[in-house]
Amino acid sequence: MSYSYFAEYYDILTENAEYGKRADYFLELFKKYGHDMGLTLDLACGTGTLTLELCRRGTDIFGCDMSEDMLTIAQQKAYEEDMDIMFIKQKMQNLRLFGKIDTCISTLDSINHLPSAKDVQRTFAKVGEYMNDGGMFVFDLNTVYKHKYILGDNCYIYDTEKVFCAWQNNYHEKDNEVVITLDFFERDGKVYRRSSEQFSERAYSDDDIRNMAEKAGFAVEAVYDDMTFEDIKEDSQRAVYVLRKRGILNE
Repeated sequence: MSYSYFAEYYDILTENAEYGKRADYFLELFKKYGHDMGLTLDLACGTGTLTLELCRRGTDIFGCDMSEDMLTIAQQKAYEEDMDIMFIKQKMQNLRLFGKIDTCISTLDSINHLPSAKDVQRTFAKVGEYMNDGGMFVFDLNTVYKHKYILGDNCYIYDTEKVFCAWQNNYHEKDNEVVITLDFFERDGKVYRRSSEQFSERAYSDDDIRNMAEKAGFAVEAVYDDMTFEDIKEDSQRAVYVLRKRGILNE
Protein backbone atom coordinates (compact mmCIF):
# COMPACT_ATOMS: atom_id res chain seq x y z
CA MET A 1 0.00 0.00 0.00
CA SER A 2 1.56 3.30 -1.13
CA TYR A 3 -1.19 5.68 0.10
CA SER A 4 -0.51 7.66 -3.08
CA TYR A 5 -3.95 9.27 -3.48
CA PHE A 6 -4.50 9.41 0.28
CA ALA A 7 -1.22 11.35 0.63
CA GLU A 8 -2.50 14.05 -1.70
CA TYR A 9 -5.52 14.74 0.50
CA TYR A 10 -4.22 13.58 3.88
CA ASP A 11 -3.66 17.04 5.36
CA ILE A 12 -7.17 18.13 4.37
CA LEU A 13 -8.77 15.06 5.97
CA THR A 14 -6.77 15.43 9.21
CA GLU A 15 -7.26 19.17 9.75
CA ASN A 16 -8.99 18.38 13.07
CA ALA A 17 -6.00 16.42 14.41
CA GLU A 18 -4.78 19.45 16.42
CA TYR A 19 -1.13 18.78 15.72
CA GLY A 20 0.07 21.76 17.76
CA LYS A 21 -1.84 20.62 20.84
CA ARG A 22 -0.68 17.05 20.20
CA ALA A 23 2.97 18.18 20.14
CA ASP A 24 2.46 20.07 23.40
CA TYR A 25 0.84 16.98 24.91
CA PHE A 26 3.88 14.85 24.09
CA LEU A 27 6.25 17.39 25.62
CA GLU A 28 4.12 17.50 28.77
CA LEU A 29 3.94 13.70 28.89
CA PHE A 30 7.70 13.22 28.67
CA LYS A 31 8.22 15.95 31.28
CA LYS A 32 5.78 14.10 33.55
CA TYR A 33 7.98 11.00 33.31
CA GLY A 34 11.24 12.93 33.67
CA HIS A 35 12.35 11.78 30.24
CA ASP A 36 14.79 13.74 28.07
CA MET A 37 13.51 13.07 24.54
CA GLY A 38 17.00 13.15 23.03
CA LEU A 39 17.06 11.76 19.50
CA THR A 40 13.44 11.11 18.57
CA LEU A 41 11.87 9.07 15.79
CA ASP A 42 8.43 9.95 14.45
CA LEU A 43 7.41 6.49 13.26
CA ALA A 44 4.92 6.45 10.36
CA CYS A 45 5.21 10.23 10.21
CA GLY A 46 2.94 10.65 7.19
CA THR A 47 3.19 14.15 5.73
CA GLY A 48 5.33 15.27 8.65
CA THR A 49 3.03 17.82 10.27
CA LEU A 50 3.66 16.58 13.82
CA THR A 51 7.36 16.10 13.07
CA LEU A 52 7.63 19.78 12.19
CA GLU A 53 5.59 20.87 15.20
CA LEU A 54 7.98 19.05 17.53
CA CYS A 55 11.02 20.36 15.65
CA ARG A 56 9.73 23.92 16.13
CA ARG A 57 9.61 23.19 19.85
CA GLY A 58 13.27 22.18 19.91
CA THR A 59 13.02 18.39 19.55
CA ASP A 60 15.88 16.61 17.76
CA ILE A 61 13.60 14.57 15.51
CA PHE A 62 13.51 12.64 12.26
CA GLY A 63 10.67 10.88 10.46
CA CYS A 64 10.05 7.48 8.89
CA ASP A 65 7.21 6.32 6.67
CA MET A 66 6.60 3.64 4.03
CA SER A 67 4.87 6.04 1.63
CA GLU A 68 7.13 7.92 -0.77
CA ASP A 69 4.25 10.25 -1.60
CA MET A 70 3.73 11.14 2.06
CA LEU A 71 7.45 11.72 2.56
CA THR A 72 7.70 13.95 -0.51
CA ILE A 73 5.11 16.26 1.04
CA ALA A 74 6.87 16.12 4.42
CA GLN A 75 10.23 17.00 2.90
CA GLN A 76 8.70 19.91 0.97
CA LYS A 77 7.17 21.29 4.18
CA ALA A 78 10.53 21.11 5.96
CA TYR A 79 12.28 22.76 3.00
CA GLU A 80 9.79 25.63 2.92
CA GLU A 81 10.46 26.34 6.60
CA ASP A 82 14.23 25.83 6.25
CA MET A 83 14.14 22.93 8.72
CA ASP A 84 16.89 20.34 8.54
CA ILE A 85 14.82 17.20 9.19
CA MET A 86 15.74 13.78 7.83
CA PHE A 87 12.91 11.67 6.43
CA ILE A 88 13.53 8.02 5.54
CA LYS A 89 11.39 5.57 3.57
CA GLN A 90 10.95 2.34 5.51
CA LYS A 91 8.20 0.06 6.72
CA MET A 92 7.68 0.10 10.47
CA GLN A 93 8.13 -3.65 10.82
CA ASN A 94 11.39 -3.57 8.81
CA LEU A 95 12.97 -0.61 10.58
CA ARG A 96 16.72 -0.22 10.04
CA LEU A 97 18.54 2.68 11.66
CA PHE A 98 22.21 3.64 11.78
CA GLY A 99 22.28 4.21 15.54
CA LYS A 100 20.27 4.30 18.74
CA ILE A 101 17.30 6.53 19.55
CA ASP A 102 16.06 7.81 22.90
CA THR A 103 12.40 8.29 22.02
CA CYS A 104 9.92 7.00 19.49
CA ILE A 105 6.42 8.33 18.88
CA SER A 106 3.74 7.02 16.53
CA THR A 107 0.41 8.79 16.24
CA LEU A 108 -3.04 8.87 14.67
CA ASP A 109 -3.57 5.08 14.70
CA SER A 110 -0.52 4.29 12.54
CA ILE A 111 0.02 1.02 14.43
CA ASN A 112 -3.55 0.01 13.53
CA HIS A 113 -2.56 0.15 9.85
CA LEU A 114 -0.15 -2.77 10.22
CA PRO A 115 -1.62 -5.84 8.50
CA SER A 116 -1.39 -8.32 11.39
CA ALA A 117 -0.52 -8.86 15.05
CA LYS A 118 2.72 -10.43 13.86
CA ASP A 119 3.64 -7.15 12.18
CA VAL A 120 2.80 -5.20 15.34
CA GLN A 121 5.03 -7.52 17.36
CA ARG A 122 7.85 -7.15 14.85
CA THR A 123 7.48 -3.35 14.89
CA PHE A 124 7.72 -3.25 18.68
CA ALA A 125 10.80 -5.48 18.52
CA LYS A 126 12.45 -3.26 15.91
CA VAL A 127 11.82 -0.10 17.92
CA GLY A 128 13.24 -1.82 20.99
CA GLU A 129 16.29 -2.99 19.04
CA TYR A 130 17.26 0.57 18.17
CA MET A 131 16.27 2.22 21.46
CA ASN A 132 18.63 3.03 24.31
CA ASP A 133 17.83 1.43 27.66
CA GLY A 134 15.42 3.66 29.53
CA GLY A 135 14.15 5.16 26.28
CA MET A 136 10.43 5.72 25.75
CA PHE A 137 8.05 4.58 23.03
CA VAL A 138 4.69 6.36 22.99
CA PHE A 139 2.00 5.53 20.45
CA ASP A 140 -1.75 5.76 20.12
CA LEU A 141 -4.23 3.19 18.89
CA ASN A 142 -7.82 3.18 17.78
CA THR A 143 -9.63 0.97 20.28
CA VAL A 144 -11.77 -2.10 19.68
CA TYR A 145 -14.72 0.02 20.82
CA LYS A 146 -14.07 2.60 18.09
CA HIS A 147 -13.76 -0.04 15.39
CA LYS A 148 -16.95 -1.81 16.44
CA TYR A 149 -19.24 1.07 17.40
CA ILE A 150 -17.90 4.22 15.71
CA LEU A 151 -16.26 3.17 12.46
CA GLY A 152 -18.21 -0.08 12.03
CA ASP A 153 -19.96 -0.33 8.68
CA ASN A 154 -20.58 3.40 8.56
CA CYS A 155 -20.03 5.89 5.75
CA TYR A 156 -18.81 9.47 6.01
CA ILE A 157 -18.71 12.43 3.66
CA TYR A 158 -16.01 15.12 3.65
CA ASP A 159 -16.91 18.13 1.53
CA THR A 160 -14.07 20.65 1.38
CA GLU A 161 -13.16 23.44 -1.02
CA LYS A 162 -10.50 21.29 -2.66
CA VAL A 163 -11.97 17.79 -2.64
CA PHE A 164 -15.16 15.79 -2.00
CA CYS A 165 -14.44 12.49 -0.25
CA ALA A 166 -16.76 9.51 0.28
CA TRP A 167 -15.43 7.33 3.14
CA GLN A 168 -16.90 3.82 3.42
CA ASN A 169 -16.12 1.26 6.13
CA ASN A 170 -16.58 -2.52 6.15
CA TYR A 171 -16.17 -4.01 9.63
CA HIS A 172 -15.02 -7.61 10.29
CA GLU A 173 -15.68 -8.46 13.93
CA LYS A 174 -13.54 -11.62 13.99
CA ASP A 175 -10.30 -9.67 13.59
CA ASN A 176 -11.60 -6.27 14.74
CA GLU A 177 -10.67 -5.10 11.24
CA VAL A 178 -12.13 -2.17 9.35
CA VAL A 179 -11.59 -2.11 5.58
CA ILE A 180 -11.69 1.53 4.49
CA THR A 181 -12.49 2.63 0.95
CA LEU A 182 -11.94 6.28 0.02
CA ASP A 183 -13.29 7.82 -3.17
CA PHE A 184 -11.94 11.30 -3.93
CA PHE A 185 -13.61 13.72 -6.35
CA GLU A 186 -11.60 16.83 -7.24
CA ARG A 187 -12.86 19.51 -9.62
CA ASP A 188 -10.87 19.77 -12.83
CA GLY A 189 -12.42 22.58 -14.84
CA LYS A 190 -16.02 21.63 -15.54
CA VAL A 191 -15.61 17.99 -14.57
CA TYR A 192 -14.56 16.06 -11.47
CA ARG A 193 -11.51 13.81 -11.38
CA ARG A 194 -12.07 10.62 -9.37
CA SER A 195 -9.41 8.61 -7.54
CA SER A 196 -9.73 5.80 -5.01
CA GLU A 197 -7.73 4.24 -2.19
CA GLN A 198 -8.38 1.21 0.01
CA PHE A 199 -6.64 0.08 3.17
CA SER A 200 -7.49 -1.61 6.45
CA GLU A 201 -6.98 -1.06 10.17
CA ARG A 202 -6.95 -3.66 12.94
CA ALA A 203 -7.71 -3.01 16.60
CA TYR A 204 -6.25 -4.99 19.50
CA SER A 205 -7.22 -5.63 23.10
CA ASP A 206 -5.26 -4.02 25.90
CA ASP A 207 -3.98 -7.44 26.97
CA ASP A 208 -2.69 -8.15 23.46
CA ILE A 209 -0.79 -4.86 23.27
CA ARG A 210 0.69 -5.30 26.75
CA ASN A 211 1.87 -8.82 25.94
CA MET A 212 3.47 -7.74 22.67
CA ALA A 213 5.16 -4.77 24.35
CA GLU A 214 6.60 -6.93 27.11
CA LYS A 215 7.90 -9.51 24.65
CA ALA A 216 9.74 -6.70 22.86
CA GLY A 217 11.49 -5.62 26.07
CA PHE A 218 9.23 -2.76 27.11
CA ALA A 219 7.53 -2.03 30.40
CA VAL A 220 4.07 -0.46 30.13
CA GLU A 221 4.20 2.70 32.24
CA ALA A 222 0.63 3.85 31.54
CA VAL A 223 -2.31 3.80 29.14
CA TYR A 224 -4.20 7.08 28.75
CA ASP A 225 -7.30 8.30 27.02
CA ASP A 226 -6.32 10.35 23.95
CA MET A 227 -4.52 13.64 24.71
CA THR A 228 -5.18 13.32 28.47
CA PHE A 229 -3.59 11.81 31.57
CA GLU A 230 -6.79 10.00 32.45
CA ASP A 231 -7.26 6.23 32.37
CA ILE A 232 -8.95 4.80 29.30
CA LYS A 233 -12.65 4.05 29.60
CA GLU A 234 -14.89 1.40 28.06
CA ASP A 235 -15.95 3.90 25.39
CA SER A 236 -12.55 5.48 24.75
CA GLN A 237 -11.92 5.77 21.03
CA ARG A 238 -8.14 6.21 21.12
CA ALA A 239 -5.66 4.93 23.70
CA VAL A 240 -2.17 6.32 24.28
CA TYR A 241 0.41 3.72 25.37
CA VAL A 242 3.47 4.86 27.30
CA LEU A 243 6.28 2.28 27.16
CA ARG A 244 9.80 2.34 28.56
CA LYS A 245 12.67 0.21 27.29
CA ARG A 246 13.90 -2.07 30.02
CA GLY A 247 17.54 -1.80 31.07
CA ILE A 248 19.85 -2.40 33.96
CA LEU A 249 18.49 0.62 35.83
CA ASN A 250 14.78 -0.03 35.30
CA GLU A 251 14.26 -3.77 35.14
